[in-house]
Amino acid sequence: MSRGQRPRHGSTFAGIVLTSIGAVGFAAKGIFAKALYVDGWDALDLLVTRAVLALPVIALWAVWSAGPTGVLRAPPRAMLGAAIAGIGCYYFGALWDFQALQLIDASVERVLLFAYPSIIVILHALIYRRRPTARVIVALALTYAGILMVVTGLDMGVLHGNLAGAGLVLACAVTSALYYLAGDRWTPGLGSVAFTFYALSAATLCLVIHRAFSHAPLTMAWSGRDVALVAGIVVFATIVPMLAMAEGVRRLGAPRASLVSTIGPPTTILLGAWLFGERLHPAQWCGVALIVAGILALEGARRPVADVATGTG
Repeated sequence: MSRGQRPRHGSTFAGIVLTSIGAVGFAAKGIFAKALYVDGWDALDLLVTRAVLALPVIALWAVWSAGPTGVLRAPPRAMLGAAIAGIGCYYFGALWDFQALQLIDASVERVLLFAYPSIIVILHALIYRRRPTARVIVALALTYAGILMVVTGLDMGVLHGNLAGAGLVLACAVTSALYYLAGDRWTPGLGSVAFTFYALSAATLCLVIHRAFSHAPLTMAWSGRDVALVAGIVVFATIVPMLAMAEGVRRLGAPRASLVSTIGPPTTILLGAWLFGERLHPAQWCGVALIVAGILALEGARRPVADVATGTG
């Protein structure tokens, strides 16, 4: 779609639906993970299983969209850039995120992870030495005031319970922001789908090597419930959201798709309350509102990143 050209109504509606599916799917990730943790799985085994099962589908997606030649003959520097970004986001970031889900509620994790657009803005300003506008500064203030309220609930007991997990999630959010900035640099030479393929391939290799050298016993259990949960986190919380979000971003553009994806945190909060009895304090609800308001204000300005359709899964 060329700049300045309005999408057709049908295309816009489909983009909203697809982006919503992607946001809800990514929002369900923590719920599936929590359920598997109850059955004895640990973060590393779950991540390895998810990556190994998802990668072949992403590879087929890349070949279908870009063709074998387009994927295999990509510029080497772009492939390396995608691989490094993938290791940062899908290996280190994912490990931190899934470890955090063992420490804090899924609802808190999803809300904190949603702070990554504000980190993108900060990093972009530092890298390119561009002073943020007053609107951006206000949006950042809202976002980080919201993060403080979500983590603390204005209660020292809540702060003590959330501090370690919140730190891991925010570290993951930094890797997500760096991933998007890497996409801004390398997707022109690769395309967003091939970028995702090389990023996920490198991360999967690191996860498999990590597991091979880990001395911890395997925690994978394959009861009927576990098979269903693994299928859920791979299909409905990884593959389908990535595909849906990619197509949603293509139809809407990254800024509008990001606005639609704000349904993600409330979805996780509702699922966490329904399935695990998670409850946010009133101050934490205020924090959620501030974070969403900050993200909406940030997206009102032009985003400094390319349409890297990956979501925050």
